[in-house]
Amino acid sequence: MHQPPDNAVLLHDARRRRWLLFRDPVAVLCAATPAEVVPLLHEVADAVDRRGLYAAGLISYEAAPAFDPAQRTHPPDDFPPTWFGLYAAPLEVPSPVAGAAPAAAAPAADWLPSLSAAAYERALARVHDHIGAGDTYQVNVTLRLRADGLADPWGLFGRMVRAQGPGFAGWVSLPEWAIGCASPELFFQQDGDHIESRPMKGTAPRGLGSDDDRARARWLRRSSKNRAENVMIVDMVRNDLGRIAIPGSVQVPRLFDVERYPTVWQMTSTVAAATRAPFPEILAALFPAASITGAPKVRTMALIADLEDSPRRLYTGTLGYLAPGRQAQFNVAIRTVLTDRRSGRAEYGVGGGIVWDSKAASEAAEWATKARVLRQDSPDFCLLETLLWTPEAGYALLERHLSRLAASAEYFDRPCPLPALRDRLAAAAAGWSAAQRVRLLLDASGAVTLEASALQPLPRPYRLCLARRPVVSTDRFLYHKTTLRQTYQDALAGRPGFADVLLWNDRGELT
Repeated sequence: MHQPPDNAVLLHDARRRRWLLFRDPVAVLCAATPAEVVPLLHEVADAVDRRGLYAAGLISYEAAPAFDPAQRTHPPDDFPPTWFGLYAAPLEVPSPVAGAAPAAAAPAADWLPSLSAAAYERALARVHDHIGAGDTYQVNVTLRLRADGLADPWGLFGRMVRAQGPGFAGWVSLPEWAIGCASPELFFQQDGDHIESRPMKGTAPRGLGSDDDRARARWLRRSSKNRAENVMIVDMVRNDLGRIAIPGSVQVPRLFDVERYPTVWQMTSTVAAATRAPFPEILAALFPAASITGAPKVRTMALIADLEDSPRRLYTGTLGYLAPGRQAQFNVAIRTVLTDRRSGRAEYGVGGGIVWDSKAASEAAEWATKARVLRQDSPDFCLLETLLWTPEAGYALLERHLSRLAASAEYFDRPCPLPALRDRLAAAAAGWSAAQRVRLLLDASGAVTLEASALQPLPRPYRLCLARRPVVSTDRFLYHKTTLRQTYQDALAGRPGFADVLLWNDRGELT
């Protein structure tokens, strides 16, 4: 799809798995100061409840003092603390991923951190001092990655969604700002009187191969540090929801779920309640999200204001929509690129929860994992297996082929209907009388394509050699058989006169 016009909002409705475009607002509401935030939210709620309009917009982290003056932040700068458009019913539109150019076709941005490694280590030491003094248990310390001259924020947003998954993603087009958010985290969603929050706390990078990937998920699930951080935030969310919940209705239906995303594993829990509170009261009780402050919230926010050198703006705020019938979805605005259209400068926030045993090196590695979405694309491809079929033996090594295919399908989170696939293979073989070379393709939806051709004899002599240059050992696609063949084609083209090449990596290992 094309980039939405000014004052439009594009959101992924995760519950119904659809994209909603809010455009041509009947009114635009913008708060310039925290003092204007709560009156604006009452106006938003009134327009939805009484006039049947839809509201879509954002609330910056620096809006927090509007709900409780004790929640200290940096003063807002020129980015609005709160912005909402009021709309007629939204349009259901195609995914923005479809029009996103591959990362290789886009100019690479040079993302530079706002804090040096030494400055971050000093901040970490100060957090440890405060934890030791009993001032806090966990502090979510963040920094900004900044890049000048970001040429195509809309294209980057599409690539981020493709790499991260749609989750609770959103795009906001303002006259002076372009905002692309690929957040996987739900702040809260509401369906009538039911409300739930799904805090994320605990991250591990995806592995390269299937076994490595599963091992990292197991590590995260068993990590005492990550479980302790997660349950601390769950307790905060329970307390926050309890302020507006019908007594006795707060529950934790799921604890310590480990969820797969294209670039990371995330530990997530779910807290639910029943509430009759209006929209402004819900925000007053919950905002900002517990997962991006720390515990206890008020004291820890004061520490964050002292430790961080700039406003967070939308990062760790929220983006979402409100609909008639007490329907709402708002994310935690992480994995978010904010671009100033006037200067072309973009920023992306990263951070993590610091506890007593946090180490600077591991926290920096977690930041790098969360920033990977800026650079890692996920192009369209099929999983691939090439099989030999003969009249005498049928499919050679069939179960090993299917096992490898199923493992890669699990890794890339796509269906792999093995019983139906076996039936397709058997039905295809019924029509063959001579040996066949069979290509089995599995696309992202789980659809299977079979391509068969008569088996051709290999050339004699069969000339084979090492590739001229090593492949990159961290390229995850080299650990799975896919239709992304450029690496192999380039290696073969570099050795004219040979029938095939053996790949080797930057560690000197044959692959």
